[in-house]
Amino acid sequence: MDEINDRSTHAGALVVFGATGDLAHKMIFPALHAMASRGVLTVPVLGVAASGWSLDQLREHARDGIEQAGKTDDRAALDRLLSLLRYVDGDYHDPETFLKLKQALGETRHPAYYLAIPPALFGTVIKGLGETGLAGQARLIVEKPFGRDLASARELNRIALSAFPENAIFRIDHYLGKEAIMNILYFRFANAFLEPIWNRNSIASVQITLSEDFGVKGRGAFYESAGCLRDVIQNHLFQIVALLAMEPPAYQGYGAVHNEKAKVFQAMRPLHPNDMVRGQYRGYLDEPCVAHDSDIETFCALRLFIDSWRWAGVPWYLRAGKCLSTTAAEILVELKPPPQRLFDDSAPEAGRANYLRFRLSPNSAVALAARVKRAGKEFVGDQRELYLSEEQAGAEMPYERLLSDAMAGNGALFTREDAVEAAWRVVDPVLEMHPKVQPYEPGTWGPAAADELIRAHGSWHNPSLEAPNTPADTRNGKASSH
Repeated sequence: MDEINDRSTHAGALVVFGATGDLAHKMIFPALHAMASRGVLTVPVLGVAASGWSLDQLREHARDGIEQAGKTDDRAALDRLLSLLRYVDGDYHDPETFLKLKQALGETRHPAYYLAIPPALFGTVIKGLGETGLAGQARLIVEKPFGRDLASARELNRIALSAFPENAIFRIDHYLGKEAIMNILYFRFANAFLEPIWNRNSIASVQITLSEDFGVKGRGAFYESAGCLRDVIQNHLFQIVALLAMEPPAYQGYGAVHNEKAKVFQAMRPLHPNDMVRGQYRGYLDEPCVAHDSDIETFCALRLFIDSWRWAGVPWYLRAGKCLSTTAAEILVELKPPPQRLFDDSAPEAGRANYLRFRLSPNSAVALAARVKRAGKEFVGDQRELYLSEEQAGAEMPYERLLSDAMAGNGALFTREDAVEAAWRVVDPVLEMHPKVQPYEPGTWGPAAADELIRAHGSWHNPSLEAPNTPADTRNGKASSH
């Protein structure tokens, strides 16, 4: 095993390229503060940027980000983090910048380089690290997106692998650091009762919804270059699909998990334009830096098939968008109805069949829906939900968990080269050849065509932020109607 992949080999320093940027301000410095508070960040943090800043300015940038995140309760941890900060100012295209970084690192062993920079600069920085001899026995942490399509993903992987071995490359998808996402993997394989029904014989369809009730928030230029499919579906939602659809890992280790997730992406049927609906909320064209005739989607719904023994014929419906009715993320695994209609009110037309529901955000829960008979002589009942778990206090923030793992050499929550390329292979056919966007009103659930996409298998499950409103409240650990 390569020494750098040994979990006992902790990074001797964290180098943040783009330390003066928005991502570092909003996400990275609050995460580093939390790591310092837990006592897991004890090595220098070197910021690198071309901003003409001083170390004092970087410290103020970090302090402000932590304060805005409301993470100032541990002042001692804040002081420790600020004392660990270093700064190297310079242009990424200038070899002198990397020589200054090399001097700043000194005898540091196993540095971890985090690229919190625009994707267009990934290759420049990786080549600079390699040419200056800074890549040896180091780790590379790459922020998504990993390319814009299959060809660019392959090129980015080629450049990264020219300087770093695959087991030293940590491709961040912050969604994988969420506690609720990790619980999908645990729930599936820690409970034996699921396995007999977790296949095409018992599952009718799977839905995944990631909705936001706000627009692009002034990030029109970014969205014009990405769109909803590239921004969240090809990465975030596909990762969720892989965790739900993967086979049991052959052994206890993150390599086994990566192997099975990659097989899911490889079994996904490439998308056809008829498998997708694209939408754009009214008002998007008025956003700054958005073309007056833009065809970029702010909403996307997909019908996906996984051509494997377990999932053959089961449709997966994925949906994400901005300016929708609420901000939430949920999964609905709908089971097939009973084979014989013994009770009139248990027929499919009486409502949704039994299901498992995973609430991912804004809070975390797992619920099982089943029909329960009402009191009386009649054989009629209601579908009720049993909550199996709920939000737990003290969970790590996604970036805190991911940065801690990358610095420790634990690759469990990161994505691998073959999985990245396989996922792009699925969406590549519709990146250019796709239906035109359809307008939808803000505050709705997207264009009506999305309802037609799923109609053959029922209707979309629309997440609701309202607490259960029946006498048997799930928040007391009891069942409640959905």
